[in-house]
Amino acid sequence: MYPYHNKIKSRINNGELISYEYVEKYKNISPCLLLYFNTEPYIRPIREHRFEEYKAILK
Repeated sequence: MYPYHNKIKSRINNGELISYEYVEKYKNISPCLLLYFNTEPYIRPIREHRFEEYKAILK
């Protein structure tokens, strides 16, 4: 199993995050937090039940 959120948090801590936005829908995820990175994979979607967790990290 791929440690999806652990890898994303590691990338944020490494300074790879360049921006983020909340969108109404991204593919089949609605609503969605999109994280944009300067390395591949460039876009990582986050589902609504994880929003609070990421709010604290993104401050």
